[in-house]
Amino acid sequence: MTPFSNTSPTHFIFVGLGNPGLRYEMTRHNMGYLVVKAFAKQMQWQFKEEKRFNSLVVKAEYGGAIIHLLMPLTFMNLSGVALKSYLEFYKLSLEKVVVITDDFALPFGQMRLKTMGSSGGHNGLKNIEQQLGTNQYARLRMGISHPAGRNLADYVLETFNQEEQASLMSIVDLGRDILLRLIKEDISQVMNMVNSVSRSPSKKEGMTEESIDLTKPLNQGRGDNA
Repeated sequence: MTPFSNTSPTHFIFVGLGNPGLRYEMTRHNMGYLVVKAFAKQMQWQFKEEKRFNSLVVKAEYGGAIIHLLMPLTFMNLSGVALKSYLEFYKLSLEKVVVITDDFALPFGQMRLKTMGSSGGHNGLKNIEQQLGTNQYARLRMGISHPAGRNLADYVLETFNQEEQASLMSIVDLGRDILLRLIKEDISQVMNMVNSVSRSPSKKEGMTEESIDLTKPLNQGRGDNA
């Protein structure tokens, strides 16, 4: 396979974070997966497993651009390993990378689009920053609400509750539409639209994902995965 050029046309790399397998499919931590899946469904594109990147991948043309959809199969805490190998193989820069992820600091249904930032305690973002050596990449944060004193590791691995499920797919479709806009519009314009209606409350001190380790499947023991 001949690697794509990163010169012309423009390449967009939309990376949905999550954990593979039916056990995790509809959990809060898989919001990134849900958004990129909705994007592929809208376009009638099919994901293909690429073992060299340990990811599900779509590469297709749309709107005069090359669109890359990436869902790492590494489990959340090693997301950066998959992304780094993909970018290096295709010689793509971070300029048009957008990582889609869940964010417990945002109320359910709210979103934030940023061109850079800290991991905020999110282990997927933390590993991406470690692997790439920078936090200078765009991310679309999808709110899942704060667990309010509950154990964060358990909370993010739970399925959406009944109330959340009622509006979940509409919210996922809004995330998809933001990605579609990013192909046609400057990111600053899209940020103004998204962030003007989505204010991020401060993260509660001490609430991070330090206790979560999703580098191994659940059946290898709770201690390795939560």
